[in-house]
Amino acid sequence: MHYYRYSNAEVSCWYKYLLFSYNIVFWLAGVAFLAAGLWAWSEKGVLSDLTKVTGLHGLDPVVLVLLVGIVMFTLGFAGCVGALRENICLLKFFCGAIVFIFLLEMAVAVLAFLFQDWVRDRVKEFFENNIKSYRDDIDLQNLIDSLQKINHCCGAQGPDDWDFNIYFNCSSESKSREKCGVPFSCCIPDPAQKVVNTQCGYDVRKKSKSQWDDQIFVKGCIVALEAWLPRNIYIVAGVFIAISLLQIFGIFLARTLISDIEAVKAGNAF
Repeated sequence: MHYYRYSNAEVSCWYKYLLFSYNIVFWLAGVAFLAAGLWAWSEKGVLSDLTKVTGLHGLDPVVLVLLVGIVMFTLGFAGCVGALRENICLLKFFCGAIVFIFLLEMAVAVLAFLFQDWVRDRVKEFFENNIKSYRDDIDLQNLIDSLQKINHCCGAQGPDDWDFNIYFNCSSESKSREKCGVPFSCCIPDPAQKVVNTQCGYDVRKKSKSQWDDQIFVKGCIVALEAWLPRNIYIVAGVFIAISLLQIFGIFLARTLISDIEAVKAGNAF
C-alpha cells in the first residue's frame, strides 16, 4: 500500500491576484509616462539629436517624466510577472525596491526638515539655474510660467532674478526686446482682458520699484512656496501618508506572497 503526504500549504490566489492588480495599474501608468515623455522629446527633436538634452543647463521636465515612467514600468512589470509566475526573485526585487524608495522618501523628508536653510539655498540655486535656461526649452518655460502664475510670484527671490537670463538682463550689451523686463507670467492679470498679453512684462524693470506693484508680482517664488506650505500642511501630509500606505500595502502583499511560495516549496520538498 502506498501512502501519499499532502501539504496544507498553498499559494493564496487572493494575495496573488491582488498583487497583480496592484502592479498592473503602476505598469500601465509607467507605459503612459514613457509614451508621453518620448512623444514630447520627438516633438522637440531630441530623439534625432540627444545632445540637446546635455546642452540644456536647466531642468528638462521630460527627463523627470521619463525617469518616473521607467521606475513605474520596471516595478510594475516585476510585480505583475512575479505574482503570475510566482517568481521569488522578481517579487524580492519588487519588494526591495519599494522598501528602498520608502526609506529614501522618509530620509529626504527628515533631512529637509532638519536642514531647512540648506534646502532653501539649494532650491534658490536650482531656480536661478533654470531661469538662465528659460528660453532654451519650451517645457521648462511652461513649467516656470505655471509656477509663477499659480503662486503669484516672480523669480526666485524677486523680479530682479530675471537678470540671470540673457534675454531679460538689463545690461547695456543686451539687444533683446525683452531687456529689463519679465515674462508675462509675472504680470498681474487684468480681468477685462480675455486674451493673454505676452508683452505685458516688457521694460517693467526700467521703471522705479514703487511702480512694479501695479503691474507685476513682486514676491519671489521661494517666499511664495514657503508661505503656501504651512497653509496646506494637511493636504501635503495627507498625500504623503496616502503614498506611504500604498507602498506599505504593496510591501505587505509581496512579502505575504513570497512566504506562501516558500512554504509551498518547502512542503513539496518532503
